[in-house]
Amino acid sequence: MKQLTLFSLTALTVLGLAGCGKDNDKSGNAKLQIRLTDAPGDFRAVRLDVQRIELHLNPENDPDGWQTLPFTPQTINVLEYVNGRSALLVDTDFNPGTPQEIRLVLGPNNFVVGRDGNTYALKTPSGQTSGVKLRLQNVTLTAGQTYQLLLDFDVAKSIVERGNGNGNGNQNERYLLKPVIRVVAQDLNGAIRGTVSPTAAAPQVLAIRSSITVPDTFSTMADASGAYQLWSLPAGTYTVKYFPTTSAPAGQNPYLNATRTDVTVTNNAVKTIENVNLQP
Repeated sequence: MKQLTLFSLTALTVLGLAGCGKDNDKSGNAKLQIRLTDAPGDFRAVRLDVQRIELHLNPENDPDGWQTLPFTPQTINVLEYVNGRSALLVDTDFNPGTPQEIRLVLGPNNFVVGRDGNTYALKTPSGQTSGVKLRLQNVTLTAGQTYQLLLDFDVAKSIVERGNGNGNGNQNERYLLKPVIRVVAQDLNGAIRGTVSPTAAAPQVLAIRSSITVPDTFSTMADASGAYQLWSLPAGTYTVKYFPTTSAPAGQNPYLNATRTDVTVTNNAVKTIENVNLQP
C-alpha cells in the first residue's frame, strides 16, 4: 500500500477488474459497482463528506475525460465498514471502455470522533475541488458483465495528527486527512446452476454469500424449463433460497419455499445443485 498525498496522488497498482454480477446485462452496457471498506483505526468515528464520484475515460492528460457517476452525496462513517463489511457507493450501467482514473470529491465536513469523545475536524492539505484521484491500470469494462471496484480506506494511515498534538490548541487543526487507499478487484468468477420442479412454480432464486460478515445476495429467476444460473460470483460459501412466484393449481399440494445450505463456490468453476422439488 502506498502513501497517497491528498489531491495529488501517485499511481496505485490495480489488480484488474473481474466480472461479477447478479445477472448478465443484455443491453450492450457494462455494469459498474464501487464499494468502500476500511481498515480499523483508533477512533470512535471517521466521517467523510463524499460529494461526487467520477471516472476518467480519456487519456490522463485530457482534462475533459471525467464522467460523473450516479451517487447521492452523503457523509459516510467509514468505521462502520470493517471486517468484511462494505458500503455500496455506485451501482450503475456504464458504456464499455477502459477507464484511467477514479476520483472522489470531498466536501468540507470531514471529521473524526476521538476515543476521548471529542469531535475534531479533518483538515485537508489543499482544496476539495480536484478530488482524491486513484489511478487505474489494465481495467476494461466489457458489455454484459458487472465489474466491482473495492476502495480499501486505511484509517490508521490516512489520519495524521499534527506534530504538536493539538493544532496549537485549536481542535479544528489537530488532524490532517491524507488518504491511503487501495483499489482492489475481487475474483468474481464462480457460478451456480441447477433446476427446480415443478417448473410452473417459477421461483426467484437467491444466492446469499454467508461466509462474510455482511452477506452479499445475488438473484435470478428459474426459466420455463425450471433451469437457473448465477454467473460471476465471488468465491465463498452460499445459502441458496427458492421462493415460488406462483400458486399451485387447486387440488394440488402448495408450492413451498426451499433452502440449500453450505453451497461452496470456487473461482473459475460451476457449482451444480441437484434438482430442488418445491412441491413435496
